[in-house]
Amino acid sequence: MRHVGAAQMARLVDVPPQARPYYRALADAVRALIMDGRIPVRMRLPAERHLAQTLGVSRTTVTAAYDLLRERGYLESRQGSGSWTALPDPASTVDNPWLSTGADGLIQLHAAAPPAPSALREAMAEAVEDLPRYAMGNGYYPMGLPVLRERIAARYTARGVATRPEQILVTTGSQHAIQIVTGLLLGAGDPVLVESPTYPHAIDAARLRGARLVPVGISHEGWQLDLLTCAMRQSAARVAYLMPDFHNPTGALMDDATRAAVAGAARRHDTTLVIDETWSELALDEVPRTAPMAAFDTDSRIVSIGSASKLWWGGLRIGWVRTTAALARRLALHRASVDIASPVLEQLVVTRLFDRIEETRAERRRTLRASREALVAALREHLPGWDFTVPGGGGTLWVRLDEGSAVSLAEAAAGHGVRLAPGPWFGVEGTLEGYLRLPYTLAPPVLREAVARIATARERGPSGAARPPDSLAAMV
Repeated sequence: MRHVGAAQMARLVDVPPQARPYYRALADAVRALIMDGRIPVRMRLPAERHLAQTLGVSRTTVTAAYDLLRERGYLESRQGSGSWTALPDPASTVDNPWLSTGADGLIQLHAAAPPAPSALREAMAEAVEDLPRYAMGNGYYPMGLPVLRERIAARYTARGVATRPEQILVTTGSQHAIQIVTGLLLGAGDPVLVESPTYPHAIDAARLRGARLVPVGISHEGWQLDLLTCAMRQSAARVAYLMPDFHNPTGALMDDATRAAVAGAARRHDTTLVIDETWSELALDEVPRTAPMAAFDTDSRIVSIGSASKLWWGGLRIGWVRTTAALARRLALHRASVDIASPVLEQLVVTRLFDRIEETRAERRRTLRASREALVAALREHLPGWDFTVPGGGGTLWVRLDEGSAVSLAEAAAGHGVRLAPGPWFGVEGTLEGYLRLPYTLAPPVLREAVARIATARERGPSGAARPPDSLAAMV
């Protein structure tokens, strides 16, 4: 194993003597070196005693810094073998913002989830009235309620893709759908192509199966077709998970020509396309009309996933899969090992909401536009150096910071009452350190207050004290 000496390490970290607390600044500096690639992963670090002597600090200080790096997953140690650099598993680190329930009193900017629309109350009342007619049976509908499958199929047909109810499997949310699909289609070691950044739980699902992740970069400008198809060919990807409709988190929208080309590449390279359409109904501006990816499917290799959570409400844990009738039945059999069927009442609520879909889309356009405008204005006022493109739909901004670490900023912001989702949560192996996802799914006054607090956290750090001019942001 390669190693870095104490003198080399001291030159690399360059921590200002006035940084307080020093051990946190030291840990932050080491972490930054790892994330920048200046210290490779699996590089043995100098012994605590030697580094302390070289830096002119106490051994306790260096020990505390190493302990903090171990806690955050950037350092691994073994008795008698020393300590070496590592990258944390984003799904298991203690500061994972996805584990927050909102009970901590922080403004929840880590979740892109709008509140329930006005149509929900009436739809719920009607669903309760519908429920008794289903109570004569056992309540298990492994494929989903027929009435809901009919509504979902009709919506696909209206969008230009002829669909029969037999092609629809109702799931307990889109995340559940991703788990079922990847669980059936992927095995250990199978290559799966994902965008970078992408939906974090899709990464988790692939890792759970032991699949090999093949990331392909995407920006707010969209997909580079040659890179995407080249990665598909070179990796022999068994599955590609893509979000062509107001991509989460960049907001990019894939045009029809690119959709057709991606579908063609999937045919040539025998790749199944798993298409996440969670944000597809949420165009906020006049954007080019696009067909669902399934419209370009000529050999039944596109599996589409949808959800009630963004258009309607996250508390309705209802999603769906559109595929062939045969694969839908196989997926229903596969799900039985962990989940027999989705809740009947929630399915009835979503059925009723489909009758009000245009009403809800119009309401979402009004509210999300206002929130997007407020977030953009607040960022330009308080953080003018941050770079982003305003998407034509969806619910998030993908922001590039002008300096510093998004993870460190997220930890500082938590000390000022805002919970953030930094870029590495959306990347593979801790990448995207300089990015932050900011949703505009909260009310405008809340977003304005959140941005003001983020700006304060950026300036003062987690403790509220002004940052030393040249010090690194503290790790918590």
